[in-house]
Amino acid sequence: MKRRSCLAAGAGLAMAGLVLPVPPARATELVEQVLGDPAAPVEIIEYASLTCPHCAAFHTETLPALKERYIDTGKAKLVMRDFPLDQSALFAAALAHCAGPDRYFAFIDALFSSQSRWARAADPKEALLQLAQLGGMPREQAEACLADEALMDAILQVRLDGQNEYAIDSTPSFVVNGKKLTGNHGIDNFAEVIDAAAP
Repeated sequence: MKRRSCLAAGAGLAMAGLVLPVPPARATELVEQVLGDPAAPVEIIEYASLTCPHCAAFHTETLPALKERYIDTGKAKLVMRDFPLDQSALFAAALAHCAGPDRYFAFIDALFSSQSRWARAADPKEALLQLAQLGGMPREQAEACLADEALMDAILQVRLDGQNEYAIDSTPSFVVNGKKLTGNHGIDNFAEVIDAAAP
């Protein structure tokens, strides 16, 4: 299968208004979001941008099969990490974290399944606020979330850590027990990598 990914060019990020900070220390620590058994032997770390169409394709087309075959059976777990490619993706990631750990993945699913509507809206921020309200988050809470600079810095720090630790430069990118896999692959490609990584 042809690898598909969203490239993260530095110039494009600057034009999108997303300036990556280099904070001396983390003001806010994000709770790592894990889908599946935290003790599963194979760890799949996903770096994704919520505005990346290839990330959306992975979540709507590939992840259900991956979940059924490996995550629900306890063979693997998926660790979700933010790699926002633009301001809208940063806002969307913040809202997912503000939803809380019990609703985090439900928000991620909703954001990816409706990506074409909110990401291309004339006012993506307003579209995200409306989506958050539909998901049960009061507008005041959603607005406060998007105004939380410490949260935004923490999300961007996760992105910087991914760049520094695994040389992540596009989305989606995956690290399967230390082995990097770039782009949206089909279930058979994932199965080959996961099976090889299994103890």
